[in-house]
Amino acid sequence: MHNGLHHGLHNLGHTRSVRRQSHLIQTPDTFIRTQIPGTTKASVIVHVSPAMGAAFTQYSVEFEVGGVLGAAAGERFVYVLEGSVAVDAGQHKHALGKGGYAYIPQGVEQRVSAVEKAQAVVIEQPYRAVKGIGAPDFFVGHEPEVAAQALMGDEDLQVRSLLPDTMAFDFAVNTMTYQPGGALSMVEIHVMEHGLLMLEGGGIYRLDDDWHPVTAGDFIWMAPYCPQWFGAIGKTPAKYLIYKDWNRHPLR
Repeated sequence: MHNGLHHGLHNLGHTRSVRRQSHLIQTPDTFIRTQIPGTTKASVIVHVSPAMGAAFTQYSVEFEVGGVLGAAAGERFVYVLEGSVAVDAGQHKHALGKGGYAYIPQGVEQRVSAVEKAQAVVIEQPYRAVKGIGAPDFFVGHEPEVAAQALMGDEDLQVRSLLPDTMAFDFAVNTMTYQPGGALSMVEIHVMEHGLLMLEGGGIYRLDDDWHPVTAGDFIWMAPYCPQWFGAIGKTPAKYLIYKDWNRHPLR
């Protein structure tokens, strides 16, 4: 068979990507690049949004040099995967390198631009205010400098909480690192939903009654109450970035 034709047909419609009512696995071979208003010299890959049933939106941005991200539709969290991104929000100006991140409150005029070719993860949602508790302020950090905590005393599972644990924040974003062979001690079922991007390594994710191999670059959405479990497989640690809604009454 001609090499070009063989290359075009070898997958024969196969992908590890899966769409279910309770979860979504989106692998890089199925990513579609698009645009959002105000974005220039950058491509956007929307991983999940209310169109899927999520209460938040998560997308990746691939910036060319000088690329600019359009305005936010709510509060925004930006995490840099590669390269360098400048964040200008109100009185705050920061250059974020790999592992750098920023929380930008809803309604703050902002400019997120690429200092060099870069990739970033963006999470947005409408802010859910609580009477008597003020909205959170702008926040910036660097993931490698955040202190890691063992999950439920298991030293093979290390969690870094990237945002302050205060009621002002209505979501949390963490990284979680598993040593090879490390696994969650239980199947979790809870009201929070998740957006998860695999950063390094891989393993097996149980979602509902399905078992999925996952690896760096994959995105996973988990709906509320989706049974979930992960175990790391391979000779290198597995690491992911994970969002969850947090600190709010379930009737809201």
